[in-house]
Formats: sequence, structure tokens, C-alpha cells
Amino acid sequence: MPTSFEDARKLILDHVTPLGTERVSLLDAVGRAIAEPVFASGDMPRFDNSAMDGFAVRAADCRPGVALRISGYIPAGGRAEPPVEPGCAVKIMTGAPVPPGCDAVVPFEETEEHPDQVTILGAVKVRDHIRYRGEDLSAGQRVIEPGAAIRPPEVNMLASFGQAEVAVYRRPKVAILSTGDELVEIGEAMGAEAIVNSNSWSLAAAVKELGAEPVMIGIARDNAESLREKLTAGLEYDVLITSAGVSAGDRDFVREILVELEVEQIFWKVDIKPGRPTAFARRGETLVFSLPGNPVSTMITFEEFVRPALLKMMGHHQVLKPLIKATLKEPVKKKSGRVQFMRVSVVTENGALCIASSGDQNTGILRTMIRANGIAVLPADRDRFEAGEEVHIHLLDQTAMPIAE
Repeated sequence: MPTSFEDARKLILDHVTPLGTERVSLLDAVGRAIAEPVFASGDMPRFDNSAMDGFAVRAADCRPGVALRISGYIPAGGRAEPPVEPGCAVKIMTGAPVPPGCDAVVPFEETEEHPDQVTILGAVKVRDHIRYRGEDLSAGQRVIEPGAAIRPPEVNMLASFGQAEVAVYRRPKVAILSTGDELVEIGEAMGAEAIVNSNSWSLAAAVKELGAEPVMIGIARDNAESLREKLTAGLEYDVLITSAGVSAGDRDFVREILVELEVEQIFWKVDIKPGRPTAFARRGETLVFSLPGNPVSTMITFEEFVRPALLKMMGHHQVLKPLIKATLKEPVKKKSGRVQFMRVSVVTENGALCIASSGDQNTGILRTMIRANGIAVLPADRDRFEAGEEVHIHLLDQTAMPIAE
């Protein structure tokens, strides 16, 4: 009995635990999940400082048209002057410490400067353009949670605390194996019926894009000896992904050999289209994903099943892409009983997301994946959707916009 889409994904994630941790440099940590909480080592900002180039003043001295005596100058990195006397202003640069007695900064463009004095042109309020000590963070405050992805803002924060290294979850090593007598590698001589092993390349690209480490272990031929050798090698890694050989054909031996190698099958066949003959198994700590061989099916089942598992292995707390609503520009028909993943072109019209099929949904049409920047997740209990109806989608790559005919 095929497993439902929701149950299949839950079964996978229930069998996944994050890998061990390691310390790496800040730049090597980009895109990875942090493995420990980060606490502020001090107040941020560390001292009251100016948010603008301008004049530090006492707000009580200021009104439109008033002239103040310029009594000092503080550059960024300089030291605060003695307290500012009534009726005076201190020229100050962005980031410079605010001198005692000042409670506002007036930007240059809101003043008129003369040799020894400055005229205030507008109203001034207490706290204008001053960044006060600790207003961002207080010493000891919890700043970054374990499982958060390290992006440029996190790098900036960690660097601000003087951390040159950070603990992150280890990258899984993912063995990638294609199966089939018809396959040849890039650059090999091709017979009339040969097919280039493109699946291994797209899977390796998808694994690398997530930040894991792909290991392409070649092609297994459609015989027990070749499959046993390659699958045995693949089971030495954190994850093994196979493509093809899991349907019900005469030469689909992958599941049979995995059983022989004492791999526990968690499920085989999922009520989805495309990708029904997807299987998930485990031996020890090694996860095994057996995906269909059609390139479109391979990529979609990776996206829906393998991607979340790898992210969880790498410690990320956000592993599923958010589902968002988009409006169909055209009617859609499907068979009920299976969740269907429709490749779609996502555009914005009048501020709303709209979608249309990216082309022929036959799983042999690879170009539809090139054109698609989203996947519509059509529920199993429906067989028709009208133009103008909202459905759930998730984005593939927001930069991969549709190609015009």
C-alpha cells in the first residue's frame, strides 16, 4: 500500500538526527547551521555614539534659528570631550562617542555652519540621532539560537563579539549512484541507445547547493553483482541516494539488493505524481533514498523528500519550504488519489502571485524544470482546479524566472 505524501515526509524526518559538530572560521560557516547558542559578550553599542555626521547638542538649547558656539570636534574613533556647556555644540562624526551633557545630534544638512558657530534650522528632540549603549543588545543576552542558518547578519554579529570561529553542524557526505545498463558518463562513447548519466550531476548539484558534500560513485549496471558492489560502497556514507531501479520492472533490482545488504525499508511507493516509486530505507545511521530514474521525477522527489532530511542532518531548524498561496491563471485537471507536484512559472501581477504551468507536465520534458521557479502542491482529493482559484505553492529559486517563448 503506497504511503501518503505527508506520512512519507514525517517518516523520513522522524528517522533523521543532526550530525556531530565542528568549529570552523566565520566565512566557512556561511550557510551552515550554528550548533550552540550565542550570547552577547558585552553591550551593543558599547557606548553612546552618533548615528549621523553633524553636531552634538543639548536639545534644551535648540530651536529653529538659534546659533550655538562650536566648542569641539570628535571624529569616529576619537575620545569624548568634556561635558558640553549650555549654548555650545560639538562637531561629531558618525560612530563617534557622544560627549557628556549632549542628548541629541543634529545632522549637518539641518544646520548652517559658520567659522565659530552653527545655526540650527529645525526642531530638535531629545535622543535624536544617538545610538545609546545597549539599545541593540545587553551583555549576556541570548542572540542566536542553535539551528539558525548563518547568514551575513549572523557573521556581522559574531564578528562584532570578536568570534573568529563558530561551532556548526557537520556536513553530511552523500553518495550518489545511478543505475542502468543504458547509462554512460560524460565524455564516454555513446551508442545509439545510450543515455548520459545526467541524474548524478543534478543530484550532486542539489546536494552541494544545500551545503552538503556530494560523492558521485558512478553507475551500477542492471545486475546483482554490480549493484551489490556499488550499494555496499555507498552505504559507507552518511546518506546514499540512488536513481532508477526501484520500479517493478524485470531489471529493477535495487530494493532486492538493499534487503540482502540488511538495509531496513521504511516505505516504498508514495501516493504522489511524479515520483510514486520513491523508497526510503536505513542501515544503522546511513539513510538511503531510492528515487525514480526519470530526471524530472528525480529532481522533484529530491526537493520534496531528500532536501528536508539533509537540512535536518545539518542541524537547521527550518527544513521545509513555506507553502504560500498563488492564483491559477488557467484551469488544471489531475487524477484524484495522489498529491500532484506541478511545475509552474510564478509571476507577480498587480501585487499578487499568479502561476501557470511551465509546460508539458510529462516527466520526460526536462525543459519544464528549467522554466519552473515554483512547485504547485495539488491535494490528492481534488481532480480539477479552476482559473482564478488559489492553490498552495513553494518556490524553487526566486532568481530562476520563466523564459519567454
